[in-house]
Amino acid sequence: MIIQAFLCWVETAKAGDRASAASALGRAYAKAGTNGVDPQAVEMAMTFLLDDPSPKVRLSLVEALADCPTAPRAIIKALAQDQPEIAYIAISRSPVLNDDDLVYMSANGDAEMRALIASRATVSRALAAAIAEIGGEEEVLILLENPGAGLSPGSLRRIADRLGDCVVTRGLLLERDDLPIDVRQSLAEKVATALAASGLVRSAIGQERARRVAQESCDAAALALSSDASKEELQRLVARLRNAGRLTPALLLTALCSGRTELFSAAIVDLSGVPEKRVRAILSGGRFHSVRALLESAGLGRDVSGVFSEAVLFCQSEADPDRDGVSPSVAARLSDRLRDCSLDALHAVAELAERLAFAEQRQRARNYASRFSRQAA
Repeated sequence: MIIQAFLCWVETAKAGDRASAASALGRAYAKAGTNGVDPQAVEMAMTFLLDDPSPKVRLSLVEALADCPTAPRAIIKALAQDQPEIAYIAISRSPVLNDDDLVYMSANGDAEMRALIASRATVSRALAAAIAEIGGEEEVLILLENPGAGLSPGSLRRIADRLGDCVVTRGLLLERDDLPIDVRQSLAEKVATALAASGLVRSAIGQERARRVAQESCDAAALALSSDASKEELQRLVARLRNAGRLTPALLLTALCSGRTELFSAAIVDLSGVPEKRVRAILSGGRFHSVRALLESAGLGRDVSGVFSEAVLFCQSEADPDRDGVSPSVAARLSDRLRDCSLDALHAVAELAERLAFAEQRQRARNYASRFSRQAA
C-alpha cells in the first residue's frame, strides 16, 4: 500500500521531491534485509522512476544504488546507458555489472561509453582486451592511465599496432615496466620512421642520412633490448624484426661484433629452421665449412657467408678461456681482414666492420678519459 501511494504521489510531485524520494527508495532497497521493506515493491517503484523526465531523479537513484551488490541488474544496466553523468556513476562504481555486461557495452556503445568503462576502478584483462581491440585513442589513453586496468602483453601489442603512431599513446606504453620487448622494438621503429620522415630532419642532414640514422637507431634498440631478454622474449623480438624487414645482414653482423650472440643465435634459428640445439653447437664450436653451411641455410648469400663465418670463428676464439684478453676485438679483426678486399659485394660489410671497430676505439678512449678524470679528482 505504501508503494501504491508513492506511485500515485509521484505523478504530481515536483522534480526535487521526486529526486529525494528516489534516493530514499534506493537506500531502502539496499537495506531491505534489515528494515522489513518489501524489496519487490521497491524494485517496481524504482523501475517506474527510470522513465522520470528529470535526470535529477535518475541521478539520485543511481547514487543510492551504485555501491549495492544486490541492486537489480536490469535497473543498473539501464542507468549505465543513461546520460553521461548518470552512466558514469553506474559504470564506475556498481559491483553488479560483470565482465559480460561491460564487454557488451563496450562493443555496442559509443566512444563515451567505452571511456567510462575504461575508467572503472578495476578493469579485468578480458575487458581491457575488448577496449584495446576497438577503442579509439581517447578511450585507450584512459585505459593506459588507469592503475586498476589489467593489460595483458597481447593487449599492449594490439594497442601498439593500432595506435603506436600517436605520440601520447606511445609515451604511456614506453613508460610501462611490463611492456614486452618486441613491442618496445615496434615503438622504436615507429619513432625512427617518424624522425626519418620529418621535413626538418631531412633538410638538416639529408634524406639518405636520415634514413641511415633511423635504421641504425632501430638496430641499436634491438641490440639493447636483447641483452637482458629471456629466451621467449628473444624469439618474439626476432620474429618482430623479421616481419618488419629489420633482420638484415647489417644487424646480424653488428650483433656478432658487439657480443650479442644470443640475438644472433635466435635469428639464425628463426631464419634457417634448424633446431636451436644444433645451431648453438655449430656457432659455439663448429668449423668454417659447417658454420658457412648453416649461415647459407639462413639466407646469407655465398658472397658474404664466408666473411660472416670468419666473424663467428673470431667470436669462438673470444670465448676461449685460454684467450690472452688483449687480442683485437671481433670488429677490429674483421676490419683488418677486409681492409684490402676489392670485391664489390663485400664493400658494405667492410665499411660496417670499420665503423664498428672505430666505435669501439672511441668508447675505449672515453672510458680512459673518465678513469683519468676520477683519479685526478
